[in-house]
Amino acid sequence: MSRRLGNDSNAVPAANDASGPNDAPPAKLLLALGGAVVASAAVLFFATGSGIVALAFVLAAGVMLGGVVLLDRMRGAPASEGIGAPDWSVTVAAIERAGEAIAITDRANRMVCANMFFLDSFGANAAPPALPFGRVGQEAVTLLARNAWRDGSASIETLEALDETRWQIEATRAGRGDDHLIWRLRPIARARADSLGPLDLAGPFGKMLSRAGIETAITTADGVIRSVSSGFAERAAGDDRATLVGQDFVSFLRSDERDRIFFAREGRGGTPQTLVDIPLVDPEERVTAAGPDEATSLMLLIDSGVGIGSGWDGASQAGVAQLDALLAQLPLGLAMTDRDGRFLFGNEAFLRSVAREGRGLPQFPTDLVVREDKAALSDAVRRHGRGPATSGDVTVRLVGSPEEPVSLGLAGVRGLGEAAVLLSLADTSQENQLRRQVAQATKMQAVGQLAGGVAHDFNNVLTAIIGTCDLMLLRHIPGDSDYDDIQQIRANSNRAAALTRQLLAFSRQQTLRPEIIQLPDVVSEVSPLIKRLLGEKITYYVQHDRNLGPVRADPQQLEQVIMNLAVNARDAIQSRGSGQGRISLYTRTLQAKQVIQLGSEVLPAADYTVLIVQDTGGGIPPHVLPKLFEPFFTTKEQGKGTGLGLSTAYGIVKQSGGFIFADNITDKAGHPTGARFTVYFPVHRGEMPKKRPVQELVSSDWSAGGKVLLVEDEDMVRIVAERALARAGYDVTACANGEEGLAAITEGTAKFDIVVSDVVMPGMDGPAMVRAIRAKLPEMPVLFMSGYAEEQLRRDIDIPDMHFIAKPFSVASIGDKVGAVLREARAVQATGA
Repeated sequence: MSRRLGNDSNAVPAANDASGPNDAPPAKLLLALGGAVVASAAVLFFATGSGIVALAFVLAAGVMLGGVVLLDRMRGAPASEGIGAPDWSVTVAAIERAGEAIAITDRANRMVCANMFFLDSFGANAAPPALPFGRVGQEAVTLLARNAWRDGSASIETLEALDETRWQIEATRAGRGDDHLIWRLRPIARARADSLGPLDLAGPFGKMLSRAGIETAITTADGVIRSVSSGFAERAAGDDRATLVGQDFVSFLRSDERDRIFFAREGRGGTPQTLVDIPLVDPEERVTAAGPDEATSLMLLIDSGVGIGSGWDGASQAGVAQLDALLAQLPLGLAMTDRDGRFLFGNEAFLRSVAREGRGLPQFPTDLVVREDKAALSDAVRRHGRGPATSGDVTVRLVGSPEEPVSLGLAGVRGLGEAAVLLSLADTSQENQLRRQVAQATKMQAVGQLAGGVAHDFNNVLTAIIGTCDLMLLRHIPGDSDYDDIQQIRANSNRAAALTRQLLAFSRQQTLRPEIIQLPDVVSEVSPLIKRLLGEKITYYVQHDRNLGPVRADPQQLEQVIMNLAVNARDAIQSRGSGQGRISLYTRTLQAKQVIQLGSEVLPAADYTVLIVQDTGGGIPPHVLPKLFEPFFTTKEQGKGTGLGLSTAYGIVKQSGGFIFADNITDKAGHPTGARFTVYFPVHRGEMPKKRPVQELVSSDWSAGGKVLLVEDEDMVRIVAERALARAGYDVTACANGEEGLAAITEGTAKFDIVVSDVVMPGMDGPAMVRAIRAKLPEMPVLFMSGYAEEQLRRDIDIPDMHFIAKPFSVASIGDKVGAVLREARAVQATGA
């Protein structure tokens, strides 16, 4: 019904302020008439010269004027009573029209009354011209009001509101004194889209839906059938050729005590139906824009056995179980929430994706993401759950892996009872693990190359320091004031040299001497030392598997791996309060078929002998695991660890052809109780290659002497080596680079017995120089000095009959090594002769 706005006393205040045709003469008009009468009397007095005549004229005129005023007031009395208490009931009844918004305003643009269609469309506080049409639209409506007050009426053919509804607006001046405007606003119906045109349900489209278990009908707004599919006609009337046009749609249906819908003709033996009402109106078109005769709906009757969620109605546990069982078989992680965002269920793939295996889902999806992403996820779930059926995705970071954002898919689901939201998340745990392992391997390779270069340069410095200390010690005897200080410098230098060897082990550039060994033998050799390191509070337990395969590794380096892992486990246990714990060492055999069952992307399928070292130290924090084998990374306090123990073990294992992994041991509740390091060594098949004979170093033959060509680009190393060889009785010619060394051979007159050269030098390096010398002197003995590993140099240089001495070396070792090489060369020459 229409609505009167405001009280009666303020309804038409403008009607009492202006004079209409029936109003009493105003005071100014009476004063003007009185003045005219007085003026006329004065003229009459001057004309006749009689005051009596003038006075009689005034009195007669006054009587006549008073009679006119009295008559006018008597005639206007009924109208005044009507204005004082206006009755709007007739107006209210007159403006109530369907499909047309009508409002009445006064000259002050105040709403007097409006019909319900206007109030539903614009609200009670929107008085024309202040309507929700935007700035440009309001200016047009304001101009319309101004023209209507001036011309009596004005109109706008089309104007679009903020909600994209188009209106035709007309304003007409009316009322006593023309003090009101009558506004008429008619919505303009948009043209129907082609997709909403007539549907041929009796054709192939309707038959296709019927075969899928969906019966269709088109009805008017009153529920009268306009057309049906042949399947609907068959089930509703028993004749697939029946049109059923003009009949009531609901007359062919019935419901039971549980409010389930059935076809009435099928009785209790029929299948429950899900009824979906789809208005055939453009979604962008206002429902009110179309008349009641134009509104039609597509009715879908869906069998309860059709679709994934057909058996679930919010109360049927069987339907939930059926849906859950079906989704559980999919590799895609799927979960569903209700419209308020509470989890209903999730399959196993979803639980794996969010790291909730064995624990189930929390109450809300926001419990799975970090705090910063909770608001965005909550808003997305609410939007898809309450709006139309839409889909999208949102990028979130899970609590279990906040450093790796994932894309969570969301889709609004309809037809499963109440509205719900389907969440999808691909199970990328294995892919992420493989990506982390590849990134870790790439990073470790780059760091290894850096570590090898640092070790090489550092070895040059240590060679000069250790050599200088040796030369100084030759001039001092025990008991001198400087002797102990020099020994301390030399000891610290040797300790630094041990660190560089660990760097070379990590970078897989150390010299290995592999043998065919059994892991239990190596463990037995190192166990006594481990027990002394652990102390009395830590229990040491060893268990070996049977039928372990042999492995090919350097036993000394393998002992270092076991020692480093044991010391790391000891430190983890001692970092806890009591310092008590247990370190267990196991050896196991792993066959190729078991490796395949593990499904590892890193571990090739082969037979392995496995070494396991685990402790009860509380486990490794998740943020530490990716950095565990990096050099110089340590969780210990400053000054209590170098960070090279695990990195050295990593390098030795990888250089031996094995694999090493670290993880945590958890209890039943999923809490870490300790760390576990697992080392895989391939089982050796075949014979061990013959080892190169190792020449024992003996003192140089001082009487023999010899002429040495020394080539070294580092000045400090060259000076130490030159002094050491000179003190050993050799005639030394020192050169700073490969070009000078080659020139000393080819252009000089001196004949050299041996070439002692560095490997890496600017310009012409050592191997290039030696190849040029060998082209002229094929039998020239060569001794290379380098901070890199001998095994790597032999593989990269590939020069026959070369010898090697590792930096840093002492004064005695360089002299002994040169003497041994010369002795071997002379023995070969004597044999050949």
